[in-house]
Amino acid sequence: MIPEKFSFRNYQPRALEIVDTTLRDGQQTSLLHDHHKYFFTRTDKEEIVRALIIYGVKFIELFAPIVSPQERDDFAAIRDVRDGLITQKGYTFLLAHVRCHPRDVESAVEAGADGLNFYIGTSEQSRHFNHGKELDEIITNSTKIIEEVRRNYPHLTLRFSGEDAFRTRPEELFHVYDAVAPHVDRFGTPDTVGVAMPPSVAKRVQSLRERYPNVDLEGHFHDDRGFSLYNALEAVRSGMRFMDTTLLGIAERSGITSMTALLFNLYLDREYDKVEGYNLRGSYPINVLAADKLRMLVPSKEPVSLTNRTHTAGVHQNAVLHNSSVYEAHPFDLFGVSESEILLGPLSGWNIVHYFLKEIRYYQIDEATAKEIAKVFKERVYQLSPDISPEQVLINIAEKEFNLAKLELPETARVQIVQRLDSSTRPTSLTAGIQLPKAVDAK
Repeated sequence: MIPEKFSFRNYQPRALEIVDTTLRDGQQTSLLHDHHKYFFTRTDKEEIVRALIIYGVKFIELFAPIVSPQERDDFAAIRDVRDGLITQKGYTFLLAHVRCHPRDVESAVEAGADGLNFYIGTSEQSRHFNHGKELDEIITNSTKIIEEVRRNYPHLTLRFSGEDAFRTRPEELFHVYDAVAPHVDRFGTPDTVGVAMPPSVAKRVQSLRERYPNVDLEGHFHDDRGFSLYNALEAVRSGMRFMDTTLLGIAERSGITSMTALLFNLYLDREYDKVEGYNLRGSYPINVLAADKLRMLVPSKEPVSLTNRTHTAGVHQNAVLHNSSVYEAHPFDLFGVSESEILLGPLSGWNIVHYFLKEIRYYQIDEATAKEIAKVFKERVYQLSPDISPEQVLINIAEKEFNLAKLELPETARVQIVQRLDSSTRPTSLTAGIQLPKAVDAK
Protein backbone atom coordinates (compact mmCIF):
# COMPACT_ATOMS: atom_id res chain seq x y z
CA MET A 1 0.00 0.00 0.00
CA ILE A 2 1.21 3.54 -0.76
CA PRO A 3 2.39 5.50 2.28
CA GLU A 4 -0.37 7.92 3.23
CA LYS A 5 1.80 10.97 2.53
CA PHE A 6 2.10 9.87 -1.12
CA SER A 7 -1.58 9.07 -1.64
CA PHE A 8 -3.37 10.56 -4.62
CA ARG A 9 -5.73 12.11 -2.08
CA ASN A 10 -2.84 14.33 -0.97
CA TYR A 11 -1.69 15.25 -4.46
CA GLN A 12 -2.76 18.51 -6.08
CA PRO A 13 -2.80 17.94 -9.85
CA ARG A 14 -1.07 20.50 -12.05
CA ALA A 15 -2.82 22.43 -14.81
CA LEU A 16 -1.81 19.61 -17.17
CA GLU A 17 -0.84 16.13 -16.07
CA ILE A 18 0.78 13.91 -18.66
CA VAL A 19 -0.22 10.26 -18.32
CA ASP A 20 2.62 8.59 -20.18
CA THR A 21 1.64 5.30 -21.77
CA THR A 22 4.84 4.56 -23.72
CA LEU A 23 5.22 1.27 -21.87
CA ARG A 24 1.59 0.29 -22.42
CA ASP A 25 0.10 1.64 -25.64
CA GLY A 26 3.59 2.42 -26.91
CA GLN A 27 4.51 -1.25 -26.72
CA GLN A 28 1.62 -1.95 -29.08
CA THR A 29 3.36 -0.09 -31.91
CA SER A 30 4.22 -2.11 -35.00
CA LEU A 31 7.57 -0.28 -35.11
CA LEU A 32 8.92 -2.78 -32.60
CA HIS A 33 8.01 -5.60 -34.98
CA ASP A 34 9.36 -3.69 -37.98
CA HIS A 35 12.77 -3.64 -36.33
CA HIS A 36 12.56 -7.25 -35.09
CA LYS A 37 12.54 -6.16 -31.47
CA TYR A 38 8.92 -6.98 -30.53
CA PHE A 39 9.03 -5.64 -26.95
CA PHE A 40 10.91 -3.30 -24.67
CA THR A 41 13.45 -5.10 -22.52
CA ARG A 42 13.49 -4.57 -18.77
CA THR A 43 16.55 -2.35 -19.14
CA ASP A 44 14.71 -0.32 -21.81
CA LYS A 45 11.77 0.12 -19.47
CA GLU A 46 13.90 1.11 -16.51
CA GLU A 47 15.75 3.72 -18.56
CA ILE A 48 12.55 5.10 -20.08
CA VAL A 49 10.81 5.35 -16.70
CA ARG A 50 13.83 7.02 -15.14
CA ALA A 51 13.94 9.56 -17.98
CA LEU A 52 10.19 10.23 -17.71
CA ILE A 53 10.38 10.85 -13.98
CA ILE A 54 13.37 13.18 -14.37
CA TYR A 55 11.45 14.96 -17.15
CA GLY A 56 8.64 15.66 -14.69
CA VAL A 57 5.98 13.07 -15.56
CA LYS A 58 3.90 12.12 -12.49
CA PHE A 59 1.65 9.44 -14.01
CA ILE A 60 2.93 6.41 -15.91
CA GLU A 61 0.58 3.77 -17.31
CA LEU A 62 1.68 0.14 -17.50
CA PHE A 63 0.05 -3.11 -18.56
CA ALA A 64 -1.87 -5.01 -15.91
CA PRO A 65 0.63 -7.54 -14.54
CA ILE A 66 -1.73 -10.35 -15.54
CA VAL A 67 -0.81 -9.77 -19.19
CA SER A 68 2.29 -11.96 -18.85
CA PRO A 69 4.88 -13.10 -16.31
CA GLN A 70 7.34 -10.75 -18.01
CA GLU A 71 5.08 -7.73 -17.53
CA ARG A 72 4.49 -8.77 -13.91
CA ASP A 73 8.21 -8.91 -13.17
CA ASP A 74 8.91 -5.73 -15.12
CA PHE A 75 6.25 -3.92 -13.09
CA ALA A 76 8.21 -4.72 -9.93
CA ALA A 77 11.48 -3.53 -11.50
CA ILE A 78 9.84 -0.28 -12.64
CA ARG A 79 8.45 0.27 -9.15
CA ASP A 80 11.98 -0.08 -7.77
CA VAL A 81 13.24 2.57 -10.19
CA ARG A 82 10.42 4.89 -9.14
CA ASP A 83 11.09 4.31 -5.45
CA GLY A 84 14.76 5.13 -5.94
CA LEU A 85 13.87 8.58 -7.30
CA ILE A 86 11.21 9.58 -4.76
CA THR A 87 13.51 11.65 -2.55
CA GLN A 88 14.98 13.42 -5.59
CA LYS A 89 11.93 13.92 -7.81
CA GLY A 90 8.90 13.31 -5.60
CA TYR A 91 6.25 10.65 -6.03
CA THR A 92 5.26 9.30 -9.45
CA PHE A 93 2.07 7.22 -9.72
CA LEU A 94 2.23 3.87 -11.51
CA LEU A 95 -1.13 3.10 -13.10
CA ALA A 96 -2.25 -0.32 -14.29
CA HIS A 97 -4.40 -0.53 -17.43
CA VAL A 98 -7.09 -3.03 -16.41
CA ARG A 99 -10.26 -4.56 -17.74
CA CYS A 100 -13.31 -4.51 -15.49
CA HIS A 101 -12.34 -7.96 -14.33
CA PRO A 102 -11.38 -9.18 -10.83
CA ARG A 103 -8.23 -10.97 -12.01
CA ASP A 104 -6.86 -7.80 -13.61
CA VAL A 105 -7.57 -5.85 -10.45
CA GLU A 106 -6.03 -8.48 -8.20
CA SER A 107 -2.81 -8.62 -10.23
CA ALA A 108 -2.44 -4.83 -10.19
CA VAL A 109 -3.07 -4.49 -6.46
CA GLU A 110 -0.59 -7.27 -5.70
CA ALA A 111 2.02 -5.53 -7.87
CA GLY A 112 1.68 -2.33 -5.86
CA ALA A 113 -0.04 -0.17 -8.46
CA ASP A 114 -0.96 3.33 -7.31
CA GLY A 115 -4.01 3.47 -9.53
CA LEU A 116 -6.23 1.47 -11.85
CA ASN A 117 -7.20 2.65 -15.32
CA PHE A 118 -10.41 0.72 -15.99
CA TYR A 119 -11.70 0.41 -19.53
CA ILE A 120 -14.45 -1.36 -21.45
CA GLY A 121 -15.77 -0.73 -24.94
CA THR A 122 -19.00 1.27 -25.03
CA SER A 123 -19.45 1.83 -28.77
CA GLU A 124 -21.87 -0.25 -30.77
CA GLN A 125 -18.94 -1.89 -32.54
CA SER A 126 -17.33 -2.92 -29.24
CA ARG A 127 -20.56 -4.18 -27.74
CA HIS A 128 -21.50 -6.30 -30.73
CA PHE A 129 -18.15 -7.55 -32.00
CA ASN A 130 -15.75 -7.39 -29.05
CA HIS A 131 -16.99 -8.25 -25.55
CA GLY A 132 -20.66 -8.80 -26.48
CA LYS A 133 -22.14 -6.95 -23.48
CA GLU A 134 -24.96 -4.43 -23.70
CA LEU A 135 -24.99 -1.15 -21.79
CA ASP A 136 -26.95 -2.37 -18.76
CA GLU A 137 -24.61 -5.33 -18.30
CA ILE A 138 -21.60 -3.02 -18.66
CA ILE A 139 -23.06 -0.76 -15.97
CA THR A 140 -23.81 -3.62 -13.60
CA ASN A 141 -20.43 -5.29 -13.90
CA SER A 142 -18.34 -2.11 -13.95
CA THR A 143 -20.12 -0.44 -11.07
CA LYS A 144 -19.86 -3.55 -8.89
CA ILE A 145 -16.11 -4.02 -9.30
CA ILE A 146 -15.26 -0.32 -9.07
CA GLU A 147 -17.36 0.08 -5.92
CA GLU A 148 -15.49 -2.84 -4.35
CA VAL A 149 -12.11 -1.41 -5.27
CA ARG A 150 -13.03 2.01 -3.91
CA ARG A 151 -14.23 0.47 -0.66
CA ASN A 152 -11.29 -1.91 -0.18
CA TYR A 153 -8.48 0.26 -1.58
CA PRO A 154 -9.43 3.89 -0.94
CA HIS A 155 -5.85 5.06 -1.54
CA LEU A 156 -5.91 4.09 -5.23
CA THR A 157 -6.61 6.63 -7.95
CA LEU A 158 -9.29 5.29 -10.30
CA ARG A 159 -10.07 6.15 -13.89
CA PHE A 160 -12.88 4.72 -15.99
CA SER A 161 -12.91 4.91 -19.78
CA GLY A 162 -15.62 3.99 -22.22
CA GLU A 163 -13.34 2.62 -24.92
CA ASP A 164 -14.11 4.01 -28.38
CA ALA A 165 -15.88 6.92 -26.68
CA PHE A 166 -16.10 9.06 -29.81
CA ARG A 167 -18.08 6.36 -31.62
CA THR A 168 -20.36 6.01 -28.60
CA ARG A 169 -23.50 8.12 -28.72
CA PRO A 170 -23.34 10.81 -25.99
CA GLU A 171 -26.53 9.64 -24.27
CA GLU A 172 -25.19 6.08 -24.09
CA LEU A 173 -21.83 7.22 -22.73
CA PHE A 174 -23.61 9.37 -20.12
CA HIS A 175 -25.79 6.41 -19.16
CA VAL A 176 -22.68 4.43 -18.21
CA TYR A 177 -20.72 7.32 -16.71
CA ASP A 178 -23.62 8.43 -14.51
CA ALA A 179 -23.50 5.09 -12.69
CA VAL A 180 -19.73 5.10 -12.25
CA ALA A 181 -19.17 8.79 -11.46
CA PRO A 182 -19.48 8.59 -7.64
CA HIS A 183 -16.61 6.10 -7.44
CA VAL A 184 -13.86 7.41 -9.77
CA ASP A 185 -11.38 10.27 -9.90
CA ARG A 186 -11.27 10.61 -13.68
CA PHE A 187 -13.23 9.77 -16.77
CA GLY A 188 -11.26 8.80 -19.85
CA THR A 189 -12.51 9.84 -23.28
CA PRO A 190 -10.48 7.64 -25.63
CA ASP A 191 -10.67 8.28 -29.34
CA THR A 192 -9.66 4.67 -29.79
CA VAL A 193 -9.78 4.53 -33.57
CA GLY A 194 -8.99 8.15 -34.38
CA VAL A 195 -12.33 9.41 -35.66
CA ALA A 196 -12.53 12.68 -33.68
CA MET A 197 -12.01 16.19 -35.00
CA PRO A 198 -11.22 19.30 -32.91
CA PRO A 199 -14.80 20.69 -32.94
CA SER A 200 -16.27 17.39 -31.75
CA VAL A 201 -13.56 17.15 -29.08
CA ALA A 202 -14.36 20.61 -27.73
CA LYS A 203 -18.06 19.81 -27.68
CA ARG A 204 -17.54 16.48 -25.93
CA VAL A 205 -15.21 17.92 -23.29
CA GLN A 206 -17.60 20.77 -22.57
CA SER A 207 -20.57 18.42 -22.14
CA LEU A 208 -18.61 16.11 -19.83
CA ARG A 209 -17.32 18.98 -17.70
CA GLU A 210 -20.84 20.34 -17.29
CA ARG A 211 -22.30 16.95 -16.39
CA TYR A 212 -19.46 15.79 -14.09
CA PRO A 213 -17.95 18.93 -12.48
CA ASN A 214 -16.26 16.93 -9.71
CA VAL A 215 -14.58 14.35 -11.94
CA ASP A 216 -11.39 15.15 -13.87
CA LEU A 217 -11.17 14.27 -17.54
CA GLU A 218 -8.43 12.32 -19.31
CA GLY A 219 -7.87 12.29 -23.06
CA HIS A 220 -6.43 9.60 -25.33
CA PHE A 221 -6.35 10.51 -29.02
CA HIS A 222 -5.22 8.19 -31.79
CA ASP A 223 -3.69 9.52 -34.99
CA ASP A 224 -5.50 7.46 -37.64
CA ARG A 225 -6.57 10.68 -39.41
CA GLY A 226 -3.50 12.67 -38.38
CA PHE A 227 -5.41 14.73 -35.81
CA SER A 228 -4.18 13.37 -32.48
CA LEU A 229 -2.08 16.44 -31.64
CA TYR A 230 -4.77 18.90 -32.72
CA ASN A 231 -7.41 17.02 -30.74
CA ALA A 232 -5.23 16.89 -27.64
CA LEU A 233 -4.55 20.62 -27.85
CA GLU A 234 -8.26 21.33 -28.24
CA ALA A 235 -9.11 19.10 -25.29
CA VAL A 236 -6.54 20.79 -23.04
CA ARG A 237 -7.77 24.23 -24.04
CA SER A 238 -11.32 23.11 -23.31
CA GLY A 239 -10.40 22.20 -19.74
CA MET A 240 -9.13 18.62 -19.84
CA ARG A 241 -6.49 18.20 -17.12
CA PHE A 242 -5.03 14.73 -17.87
CA MET A 243 -3.68 13.69 -21.26
CA ASP A 244 -2.35 10.32 -22.41
CA THR A 245 0.81 10.64 -24.50
CA THR A 246 3.80 8.57 -25.52
CA LEU A 247 7.36 9.33 -26.50
CA LEU A 248 7.46 10.03 -30.26
CA GLY A 249 3.69 9.39 -30.34
CA ILE A 250 4.18 5.63 -30.74
CA ALA A 251 1.19 3.39 -30.08
CA GLU A 252 -1.24 1.04 -31.81
CA ARG A 253 -1.50 1.67 -35.58
CA SER A 254 -0.57 5.29 -36.36
CA GLY A 255 0.05 6.13 -32.72
CA ILE A 256 -1.29 8.74 -30.30
CA THR A 257 -0.22 12.22 -29.21
CA SER A 258 3.50 12.83 -28.77
CA MET A 259 4.35 14.14 -25.30
CA THR A 260 7.00 16.59 -26.47
CA ALA A 261 4.94 17.77 -29.46
CA LEU A 262 2.04 18.58 -27.12
CA LEU A 263 4.18 20.49 -24.62
CA PHE A 264 6.08 22.23 -27.43
CA ASN A 265 2.85 23.58 -28.92
CA LEU A 266 1.37 24.59 -25.57
CA TYR A 267 4.54 26.56 -24.87
CA LEU A 268 4.42 28.27 -28.28
CA ASP A 269 0.79 29.20 -27.60
CA ARG A 270 1.87 30.74 -24.28
CA GLU A 271 -0.02 28.22 -22.21
CA TYR A 272 2.81 28.41 -19.69
CA ASP A 273 0.80 27.05 -16.77
CA LYS A 274 0.28 23.84 -18.77
CA VAL A 275 4.02 23.18 -19.15
CA GLU A 276 4.98 24.05 -15.59
CA GLY A 277 6.92 21.31 -13.84
CA TYR A 278 8.25 19.67 -17.01
CA ASN A 279 11.95 19.71 -17.93
CA LEU A 280 11.44 21.12 -21.41
CA ARG A 281 15.16 21.16 -22.23
CA GLY A 282 15.09 17.40 -21.82
CA SER A 283 12.58 17.02 -24.66
CA TYR A 284 14.99 16.24 -27.49
CA PRO A 285 17.22 13.97 -25.36
CA ILE A 286 14.23 11.91 -24.23
CA ASN A 287 13.07 11.63 -27.86
CA VAL A 288 16.52 10.41 -28.85
CA LEU A 289 16.40 7.86 -26.03
CA ALA A 290 13.06 6.50 -27.26
CA ALA A 291 14.22 6.41 -30.87
CA ASP A 292 17.35 4.51 -29.84
CA LYS A 293 15.20 1.89 -28.12
CA LEU A 294 13.26 1.50 -31.37
CA ARG A 295 16.47 1.29 -33.41
CA MET A 296 15.56 4.29 -35.51
CA LEU A 297 16.09 8.04 -35.82
CA VAL A 298 13.72 10.52 -34.21
CA PRO A 299 10.89 10.61 -36.81
CA SER A 300 10.91 13.52 -39.22
CA LYS A 301 7.31 14.42 -38.28
CA GLU A 302 8.21 14.85 -34.60
CA PRO A 303 8.45 18.63 -34.03
CA VAL A 304 11.14 18.35 -31.34
CA SER A 305 13.81 16.90 -33.61
CA LEU A 306 17.06 17.81 -35.34
CA THR A 307 15.19 17.38 -38.62
CA ASN A 308 13.27 20.54 -37.76
CA ARG A 309 16.60 22.42 -37.75
CA THR A 310 18.08 20.79 -40.86
CA HIS A 311 18.62 22.74 -44.08
CA THR A 312 19.41 21.41 -47.56
CA ALA A 313 18.44 24.14 -50.05
CA GLY A 314 21.15 26.62 -50.94
CA VAL A 315 19.02 29.72 -50.31
CA HIS A 316 18.07 28.38 -46.88
CA GLN A 317 21.65 27.44 -46.01
CA ASN A 318 22.98 30.87 -46.91
CA ALA A 319 20.34 32.60 -44.82
CA VAL A 320 20.88 30.33 -41.82
CA LEU A 321 24.60 31.09 -41.89
CA HIS A 322 23.68 34.71 -41.25
CA ASN A 323 20.78 34.24 -38.85
CA SER A 324 18.82 31.10 -38.04
CA SER A 325 15.55 32.98 -37.55
CA VAL A 326 15.10 33.27 -41.31
CA TYR A 327 14.11 29.59 -41.54
CA GLU A 328 13.77 28.61 -37.88
CA ALA A 329 10.79 30.31 -36.29
CA HIS A 330 10.64 28.44 -32.99
CA PRO A 331 12.84 28.28 -29.85
CA PHE A 332 14.06 24.72 -30.40
CA ASP A 333 17.00 25.27 -28.08
CA LEU A 334 14.58 25.56 -25.15
CA PHE A 335 13.52 22.00 -25.94
CA GLY A 336 17.03 20.61 -26.16
CA VAL A 337 17.62 20.86 -29.92
CA SER A 338 20.77 22.93 -29.58
CA GLU A 339 22.20 22.44 -33.07
CA SER A 340 21.24 23.23 -36.63
CA GLU A 341 22.26 20.92 -39.44
CA ILE A 342 23.36 21.98 -42.91
CA LEU A 343 23.68 19.15 -45.40
CA LEU A 344 26.05 19.21 -48.36
CA GLY A 345 24.24 17.95 -51.43
CA PRO A 346 22.94 18.74 -54.91
CA LEU A 347 20.86 21.67 -53.63
CA SER A 348 23.72 23.38 -51.79
CA GLY A 349 24.77 26.78 -53.13
CA TRP A 350 28.20 28.30 -53.57
CA ASN A 351 27.90 30.10 -50.22
CA ILE A 352 28.00 26.90 -48.19
CA VAL A 353 30.73 25.48 -50.47
CA HIS A 354 32.81 28.59 -49.80
CA TYR A 355 32.09 28.47 -46.08
CA PHE A 356 32.86 24.77 -45.72
CA LEU A 357 36.12 24.82 -47.66
CA LYS A 358 37.41 28.04 -46.10
CA GLU A 359 36.15 27.99 -42.51
CA ILE A 360 35.96 24.28 -41.85
CA ARG A 361 38.68 22.75 -44.01
CA TYR A 362 41.00 25.81 -44.03
CA TYR A 363 41.50 26.05 -47.81
CA GLN A 364 42.62 29.31 -49.40
CA ILE A 365 39.65 30.13 -51.57
CA ASP A 366 37.87 33.23 -52.86
CA GLU A 367 34.21 33.58 -53.76
CA ALA A 368 34.76 33.36 -57.51
CA THR A 369 36.57 30.03 -57.15
CA ALA A 370 33.86 28.77 -54.79
CA LYS A 371 31.26 29.48 -57.45
CA GLU A 372 33.23 27.48 -60.04
CA ILE A 373 33.73 24.57 -57.64
CA ALA A 374 30.03 24.62 -56.77
CA LYS A 375 29.12 24.15 -60.45
CA VAL A 376 31.33 21.08 -60.73
CA PHE A 377 30.13 19.73 -57.38
CA LYS A 378 26.47 20.00 -58.39
CA GLU A 379 27.14 17.89 -61.47
CA ARG A 380 29.10 15.20 -59.62
CA VAL A 381 26.97 14.86 -56.52
CA TYR A 382 24.03 13.42 -58.47
CA GLN A 383 26.21 10.44 -59.35
CA LEU A 384 27.15 9.54 -55.78
CA SER A 385 27.18 5.95 -54.62
CA PRO A 386 26.16 5.17 -51.01
CA ASP A 387 29.76 4.63 -49.88
CA ILE A 388 30.98 8.06 -51.00
CA SER A 389 30.02 11.20 -49.10
CA PRO A 390 29.35 14.63 -50.62
CA GLU A 391 32.19 15.94 -48.46
CA GLN A 392 34.65 13.57 -50.14
CA VAL A 393 33.51 14.67 -53.58
CA LEU A 394 33.85 18.35 -52.70
CA ILE A 395 37.34 17.97 -51.25
CA ASN A 396 38.51 15.91 -54.23
CA ILE A 397 37.30 18.63 -56.59
CA ALA A 398 38.96 21.36 -54.53
CA GLU A 399 42.33 19.60 -54.29
CA LYS A 400 42.67 17.63 -57.51
CA GLU A 401 40.91 19.88 -60.01
CA PHE A 402 41.36 23.35 -58.54
CA ASN A 403 44.63 22.73 -56.70
CA LEU A 404 43.53 24.60 -53.61
CA ALA A 405 46.13 24.95 -50.88
CA LYS A 406 45.38 24.79 -47.20
CA LEU A 407 46.10 27.49 -44.70
CA GLU A 408 48.71 26.46 -42.18
CA LEU A 409 47.13 27.65 -38.96
CA PRO A 410 48.99 27.64 -35.64
CA GLU A 411 47.44 25.36 -33.04
CA THR A 412 46.25 28.33 -30.97
CA ALA A 413 44.21 29.58 -33.89
CA ARG A 414 42.70 26.15 -34.49
CA VAL A 415 41.51 26.03 -30.90
CA GLN A 416 39.71 29.36 -31.37
CA ILE A 417 37.67 27.97 -34.27
CA VAL A 418 34.82 26.52 -32.29
CA GLN A 419 32.59 25.51 -35.18
CA ARG A 420 33.51 22.49 -37.32
CA LEU A 421 31.35 20.48 -39.66
CA ASP A 422 33.51 17.39 -39.87
CA SER A 423 33.22 14.38 -37.59
CA SER A 424 36.16 15.18 -35.35
CA THR A 425 34.45 17.56 -32.94
CA ARG A 426 31.03 18.49 -31.72
CA PRO A 427 29.77 22.00 -32.46
CA THR A 428 29.36 24.75 -29.93
CA SER A 429 28.66 28.00 -31.74
CA LEU A 430 28.88 30.03 -34.95
CA THR A 431 28.51 33.62 -36.07
CA ALA A 432 25.01 35.00 -35.42
CA GLY A 433 24.32 32.28 -32.89
CA ILE A 434 23.78 29.43 -35.35
CA GLN A 435 24.81 26.00 -34.18
CA LEU A 436 25.61 23.49 -36.87
CA PRO A 437 26.10 19.73 -36.74
CA LYS A 438 29.21 17.67 -36.40
CA ALA A 439 28.90 16.41 -39.99
CA VAL A 440 27.35 18.26 -42.92
CA ASP A 441 27.17 15.17 -45.06
CA ALA A 442 25.54 12.79 -42.59
CA LYS A 443 21.91 12.80 -41.59
